[in-house]
Amino acid sequence: MVNAEPLTRAQALAADIESMIADQGLGPGDLIGTMDDFRDRSGYGRATISEAARLLNDRGAVEIRPGRGGGLFVARSNPIVRLRHTLLTVRKMPTTVADAIAVREALEPLIAADAARHRTKKDISDLRKLLTGLKRATGGTDRFMRANWALHERIAEISPNHLAKAVYLSMTRCIGDLAAHAGPDDAARTGDYLRLRLDVHIELVEAIVAGDVARTAAAVERHHAPS
Repeated sequence: MVNAEPLTRAQALAADIESMIADQGLGPGDLIGTMDDFRDRSGYGRATISEAARLLNDRGAVEIRPGRGGGLFVARSNPIVRLRHTLLTVRKMPTTVADAIAVREALEPLIAADAARHRTKKDISDLRKLLTGLKRATGGTDRFMRANWALHERIAEISPNHLAKAVYLSMTRCIGDLAAHAGPDDAARTGDYLRLRLDVHIELVEAIVAGDVARTAAAVERHHAPS
């Protein structure tokens, strides 16, 4: 049996800080501590503390705020956290994934509104078929994610805005390439969770089919909300 490599000091400190957040019941926006606080508590130098902060920031666990009144704060909802709520985990290049999600989410209201305004009978038929596929895929995360990507890509194809569509599809594929499907033992990946995500997508499709732009915007907002 091959033994796992020992944690670096920065990795160990990052793990301690994550435990501190849980033990103290800290929530989004709460101050965890300043650089000086962590130096006094751990005895580590500034370089080690900075590396631990970077690791936690890349995971989406903390926000780093410089200057007076700054320090480490519990992260608010951000792209990496939301990624974990879409049945994916970051495999590599987490900052790049976060940037891709941010761009994709910024474009999604425009893409969805365009779909509501411009959907044709053929588009509606295709969306309903893909939604049926999503319903049938709730038995497993891999199948569900493949069906989920296919549905969103088809929605994007409706938009007459070729530049927005191209960027949106590129970001979607970037996320897929740099992230992996979450493991089946993650509590958020239960059948109930998949059904909840299915309901979100049913409403999105129905709003687009109805041609109701305001309803579609609300559905997109619900789609982005952490579950």
